[in-house]
Amino acid sequence: MKKPIIGVLALQGAVEPHRPHLEAAGGEFRIVKTAEQIREADAYILPGGESTTMLKLIETFGLWDVLAQNFKEKPVWGICAGAILIAETVKNPEQKSFKLLPLTVERNAYGRQLDSHHANIKGYEVSFIRAPIIKDAGPGVEVLAEHQGTPVWLQSGKVMVTTFHPELTMTYPSPMHAAFVDQARQSL
Repeated sequence: MKKPIIGVLALQGAVEPHRPHLEAAGGEFRIVKTAEQIREADAYILPGGESTTMLKLIETFGLWDVLAQNFKEKPVWGICAGAILIAETVKNPEQKSFKLLPLTVERNAYGRQLDSHHANIKGYEVSFIRAPIIKDAGPGVEVLAEHQGTPVWLQSGKVMVTTFHPELTMTYPSPMHAAFVDQARQSL
């Protein structure tokens, strides 16, 4: 069976830490920075980082349209800043997004960098780093995990979001990476 090519958008943010997780889950890690590389991937990760910087770089390099088109057709996972880029509504402050899921997210809801913390999600240690908080999830969005009563891992169809960073824990693969690679494999 063909390994799904998982393209990690490598404009800014946590990219390389995904490699061992994706490979351990049976996926092929691929850095994507150009329209051609984006088209070659079977699924996408919008990594954690800084969402406004990512937006500026996506627009500077003219990638908005090719990403938007491919996100309609293939699986996509937004992590932390990537979750912000996927949400329909972004607050604190408002910003442009791909509007892939009916979510309302508030940026940097956990406070400053010093307020970052670790938590156990479904038996796996993850990091919350200036993470967004999901204020509302619309119809058809399944909550896969919560932290302190707030949704932190959600999915609808081929779109998945986590407000935390599973890639920073060195137990491979994370359950989140395994689930995403399985989804990508089913979409081939």
